[in-house]
Amino acid sequence: MNFLSTTSKSLAIAAMLAAPMVGATAQQTTDNGEVLTTVYAPEPPALEGLAEGPDIEGFISARQGNRVQVTAADGTSTIVTVTDETNIRAKGGFLGLGRETLGADALLNGLPVEVETRQWDGGLVASRVRFSDSDLETAEMIRSGTSQRFAANEMAIEENAQATEALRSRFGDIDQYNIKATTNVYFDTGRYNLSDQARTELCSAAAQAEQMDNALLLVVGYTDSTGSYEINQRLSEQRAARVVNYLQQQCGWAPYRMLTPTGMAESDPAADNSTEFGKAQNRRVAVNVLVSKSVDGL
Repeated sequence: MNFLSTTSKSLAIAAMLAAPMVGATAQQTTDNGEVLTTVYAPEPPALEGLAEGPDIEGFISARQGNRVQVTAADGTSTIVTVTDETNIRAKGGFLGLGRETLGADALLNGLPVEVETRQWDGGLVASRVRFSDSDLETAEMIRSGTSQRFAANEMAIEENAQATEALRSRFGDIDQYNIKATTNVYFDTGRYNLSDQARTELCSAAAQAEQMDNALLLVVGYTDSTGSYEINQRLSEQRAARVVNYLQQQCGWAPYRMLTPTGMAESDPAADNSTEFGKAQNRRVAVNVLVSKSVDGL
């Protein structure tokens, strides 16, 4: 997906927010405050009586009142109505291990969402909205930075724009990456705490990635073959989450430059699990430095 330039995109989003959406309550006034037109949005009926509509995936590109505009990867935009019946939930944590029910105020511009809809005469109504907790955290960070723009210098404005671009790019055509470097850190049996050596190596990997233009980090956790699948899956996720937290909190790696981490249990072993040496090599987290093929070399 080809996005607008930072300046053009900012103007486009501002225009979408300023312009009334179809069916939304809006007023147009003259310079002396005289109201020229007023359009009222009808309230949709109960969701239970409405037919199922299409599923929509994209990022929130504009919002006005109870209307939200979602822009998909191909650039098409759809407006959906959010009601008190809309179930809005975030996947908890970096690994999606939990769920948190939220209010409509969590639907921020730039937030990647998956929306299930119902059909009614006034358009589409959102029955369920899903997004990741880490994406919400990034969107909140962007909003906070945006609210301070009038007091910030030009560099800070540019950094916020880049953060927004990075978040939206998850729905762009950049799912193919070049692996520029990989750092493995290792763990004791059944543990997910970081050794002193691992802490040093993680910050070194982050510093190396910082020198690369457009670099992202992908963190993947693994275990050896000891234990059940359920235990190993949870342990691999805990290892990946611990590494992500350290990279962001101690090594200064920005959340919006982190792809969603994952735990792979004992899959993809680096060595033979029949020996203690091999098992030690498999109890690892791989920190991969990636650059999208669409921007590599720019």
